[in-house]
Amino acid sequence: MPTATPSAPSASVYRHPGFLPFLASRLMAVFAMQIQAVVVAWQVYDMTRDPLSLAYVGLAQFIPMLLLLMPAGDLIDRYDRKRILRASWTLQALCSAALLWLSLSGGAVHGIYAVLVFYGCARAFTGPTLQSLLPQIVPRERLAQAIAANSMIMRGATISGPLLGGGLYALGGGSLTFALCLVCFVGGVLLLTFVPVRYAEQMQKPEGSAWGRFTAGIRFVRSRPIILGTISLDLFAVLLGGVVALLPIYAHEVLKVGPAGLGALRSAMAIGEVSVGFYLSLRPFDRRVGLTMFAAVAVFGLANLVFALSDLFWLSFAALLVAGGADMVSMYIRSSLVQFSTPDAMRGRVNAVNMLFIGSSNELGEFRAGSSAAWLGAVPAAVLGSLCTLGVVGGWMWGFKTLRRVDRFEDASPAPGAAAAQARESVAA
Repeated sequence: MPTATPSAPSASVYRHPGFLPFLASRLMAVFAMQIQAVVVAWQVYDMTRDPLSLAYVGLAQFIPMLLLLMPAGDLIDRYDRKRILRASWTLQALCSAALLWLSLSGGAVHGIYAVLVFYGCARAFTGPTLQSLLPQIVPRERLAQAIAANSMIMRGATISGPLLGGGLYALGGGSLTFALCLVCFVGGVLLLTFVPVRYAEQMQKPEGSAWGRFTAGIRFVRSRPIILGTISLDLFAVLLGGVVALLPIYAHEVLKVGPAGLGALRSAMAIGEVSVGFYLSLRPFDRRVGLTMFAAVAVFGLANLVFALSDLFWLSFAALLVAGGADMVSMYIRSSLVQFSTPDAMRGRVNAVNMLFIGSSNELGEFRAGSSAAWLGAVPAAVLGSLCTLGVVGGWMWGFKTLRRVDRFEDASPAPGAAAAQARESVAA
């Protein structure tokens, strides 16, 4: 890998060479992922009329991701990250081609599950590689701004991708939508050609046994209170306080707004996230970041509490809008702190651990919300979850004083040479 060369910082991260092609490539890939997620779920349910089949759709992707995340982190730290991302998106493109063939030939649902297993294997590499590659594309002083822009693009695609996928499926069925996913993945792979890797550190491949390398990321995270506190705060705040899974119940029984209102409620948090993400990509901040992150998670919990207690649609929509904006502030700080706290030689494995936490919070959070609503009722479950989020904020502020005291992102960076030595000790342990 080429060694970083000093350069004068540009006025905006958007003017930095290679950043816009990187955003465009990721936008195309995320579009494809979001469209494919909607279409596969619809097509499988249309074929089976069995709600359990939707659980198998998620399971077929989640299990290989869970098993491969840690080995993926090790490979990301040992080999060219841009090539790994290109290979991951190429495999996902092949999966889209296979789904297109199954759609045209009238293949059985078991064939779709088999394709989704390979799709889940590819996704295990995508998330950690993207997070590890970004610091090699933009200079360190623009990293926080790049993270905000990157998060905004992802959330924007999350909003528009399912809408586009549903519309195209209505027009041309699975064949048209899977063909578009194939084109988007191929476009993302081609756009990566125009993304130069300018800020890669000259690093040695991790040594030691395979198991030692796989688990080094976990040991490194445990040894860094800033990283452990940051990703565990997100895990438990979303796991205990998320209300997205309860939106259908609220739309039907509490707010009585029907499917159109449900669509608006689902988009409210994403609109808040994209709006704040766009602002942060233009006007990033770098002071009192630790306290600001805790404040943002507290606002997230309070906004969810307002939503839980509201029976007015406009107030519920506004509460979710605020929750989405607060979540974007928290995500911006969390992602930046993890990147600044992690040496380049450990990014793949640390980001794999981070993705494992994020995936667990989302998947288990929906299960927690649904089971709590079944036992307690939707409103008590949402209120209890919101209060638990506020309790997590208080507990983490007391338990992770180092994280609370972080002023600037650069303060999270380890002393020169200390991170590399700690990384070697983690592998040797």
